[in-house]
Amino acid sequence: MSVDPTSAQATASDIARAVRAKRVTALAVTEAALARIAVRDGVFNAFTTVTAERARKKAAAIDATIAAGGDPGPLAGAPFAVKNLFDIAGLSTLAGAKINADLTPASRDATLIERMEEAGAVLLGGLNMGEYAYDFTGENSHYGPSRNPRDPSRMTGGSSGGSGAAAAAGLVPITLGSDTNGSIRVPSSLCGLFGLKPTYGRLSRARSFPFVDSLDHLGPLARSTADLALSFDAMQGPDEDDPVCTKRPPIATMPLLDEGLGGLRIAVAGDYFERQLEPVATEAVATVAKALGVTRKVVIANAAAARGSAYVITASEGGTLHLDRLRQRPQDFDPDTRERLMAGALTPAAWYIKAQRLRRVFRAQTLKLFDEVDVILAPATPTTAPALGQKMMSIAGVEMPVRANLGIFTQPISFIGLPVVAVPIQRPEGLPIGVQVIARPFNEQAALRVAAWLEKEGICAAPPA
Repeated sequence: MSVDPTSAQATASDIARAVRAKRVTALAVTEAALARIAVRDGVFNAFTTVTAERARKKAAAIDATIAAGGDPGPLAGAPFAVKNLFDIAGLSTLAGAKINADLTPASRDATLIERMEEAGAVLLGGLNMGEYAYDFTGENSHYGPSRNPRDPSRMTGGSSGGSGAAAAAGLVPITLGSDTNGSIRVPSSLCGLFGLKPTYGRLSRARSFPFVDSLDHLGPLARSTADLALSFDAMQGPDEDDPVCTKRPPIATMPLLDEGLGGLRIAVAGDYFERQLEPVATEAVATVAKALGVTRKVVIANAAAARGSAYVITASEGGTLHLDRLRQRPQDFDPDTRERLMAGALTPAAWYIKAQRLRRVFRAQTLKLFDEVDVILAPATPTTAPALGQKMMSIAGVEMPVRANLGIFTQPISFIGLPVVAVPIQRPEGLPIGVQVIARPFNEQAALRVAAWLEKEGICAAPPA
């Protein structure tokens, strides 16, 4: 039975097929999505801005292209929304901050928005996020917390909290977020979504508000692997406006999803990734490993030291970036964010240099593992979504702060820029939780193939809440 392309259940792939086949208009899809946002987002607080008139104009242009016999692109008529650190022409780029509301409106869209729209997608607005992306909870003291559609009393995870909420609630099929230390993978895990953190430099960051330049990634969250691949393929390509964006030619991953697991060598990350997690996270990795027939285990050496070094680099670069704002408007920061940024600005240079040296060693050690395997499985978060406002959590009998430790398993991976697909395990008896599918640099297709196989076999799924 075909899915109603105007419904919350429709994926971007469903919508694009229907729009291109003239079974529904892009404008009808857009109006249905705008109506869902109007009715439901009061609960989830995913959107900070809805660009309704812009969306209607874009949808009408797509319909006109189809009526004239043209092809509007592989994402024809599919609604999407972006974390509000992406520049949207005509709007101030908030990056979750009160201070940024005073910024001059952006004169041009972020590169990734331009590329999504070139592929036929329709932008519906900007999404809530943790202040300046320094957050794992999805709670924002200025714009309110995003609420988890699986249980609105729970966190979405952050800092791409609105991106997680909007996709999981079925408000839009695809959202874009950023991931510095885990901010795509943590919301994907807590909200029960598929999420892609590409290789560092694979997708352009041009005209997005930075956090930690040497760690920042942008990528999609969605309710299907196909939607991740469609959007990833649309956004790939060199960009002179981002100095770290790769000049490698794009690789179309969508046609590779049906290749299955043939030839892929898969292992589970042991040691560090088996400690400091709740049984539910252990069970999720075991479920995926069993389905894939994986028994091999590898050790990602020095992961704890890598995480510590990631903290030093994050604090130092983030604090330096915001130093003038900290001096001029300290009262307008979230106190938790302000304290961590101020501490980062005071980080000794010797610590930063040591952290970067360890980063080189850790990268070289970890890349050697990919001579033996193609994909490594690891938990995405140590637990399911904590309650909103919860400050501490008990993991393996140890009390630890929630905000700092939801990314305990994501930080060592983004520290060296590896591509990861977060896949969701839906639990009928409780909240969802994710598993990281990690690959070598510029091998997103391997992680996406594994995710697609798991989805096809019914091991992983992301129905709208």
